Formats: sequence, C-alpha cells, structure tokens
Amino acid sequence: MLASQLMDLRAMLHQQGVIFAYSGYVTELVLSGVGEALKQKLAIDDADTKTLRSVFAVFVEQMQNMIRYSAEKVSNSAAELPLIEMRYGVLTIGREGDDYVVHAGNLVARSDVERLRERLSEIRSMNKEELRALHKERLRAGPEEGSKGAGLGLMEIARRASKPIEFDFTDVDDKHAFFTLKASV
Repeated sequence: MLASQLMDLRAMLHQQGVIFAYSGYVTELVLSGVGEALKQKLAIDDADTKTLRSVFAVFVEQMQNMIRYSAEKVSNSAAELPLIEMRYGVLTIGREGDDYVVHAGNLVARSDVERLRERLSEIRSMNKEELRALHKERLRAGPEEGSKGAGLGLMEIARRASKPIEFDFTDVDDKHAFFTLKASV
C-alpha cells in the first residue's frame, strides 16, 4: 500500500472520529493490548469513571464476540500440537458528539442471521429495567445452546449503551453475511 493510500485511510478514519481501528485476526492477547491502550486514551481524554468502565466493557464484549463467533477463522492442523484458532474481525472506537462509539463487524454464517437478528431486535426493544431482569434470568438459566460463553454479551452491550444498539447484516456469499454492531456510550 502506497503512503498516499494509507494516509487517505487515516484521514477518512480521523474525519469519522475514529480514535482506534483494528482489522485482523483477534486473540485474547490482542484484546488485552488494545484494551490497555484504550484505557490510557480514555484517561488522557479525562473520561469519567462510569464512561471509562462502560466503553471498556462494551469493547471487551465486542472483541470477545469476534473471538468466539466470527465465521472467518484460521487454525493449525497439526494433531500433535494444541489447537490454535484465530478469528477475523474489524473494530473501531471513536467519538460522535459527546458519545464514544464502539463499532464491530465480522462474518457470520447466513444460517445464523435470522436468529441473531431476532435476538438483537428483542434486546434493542427493551428498556434498562427489562434488560436487567432478562440478564438475571439468563444468569440463573446458564449458557444457551451453541453459546461459547454465558450468552450475556449482547445484553451487557445494550445495558452499557447510552442509546439503543444498532446492527446490520449484508450478504457476502451463499454461506456468509457480514454482521455489524454499534454501541454508543
């Protein structure tokens, strides 16, 4: 990539208020490293403690969703080695007015789109009290079928967001769609 092309990308991100942009394979170490830089940037920005915690929590949930569920992945094939798997995603953190915005995207199986759309629509329609009640209910019920965590990440993002979450899907091919989730804090 020529310097002018990369500079154009930088200018576009800057114009859109992006302060962090990551596109690539995601691991827990990447999450940790970017998370530490994010905390430092928020401290430099003089973000209040509640905002800092909320932005960080939304960032972590978004990254963990990519690590666990992105359909774009690579892994080692050597049977004698421990399984190493990395998944691909895109994440930006920026400012829109007074809000911090965490926007993430990754490939998902098209067969999962309707289920995910229904779940996100349900979460988006709930107020903070309803989200809190559902969160407690799901904590008691345990992980959902097919979940690689407690199944609470999307609810946690919505609970921390200052505005209703936004999401979208676009078909990529006959097996995959690109999923995006935006949360303002």
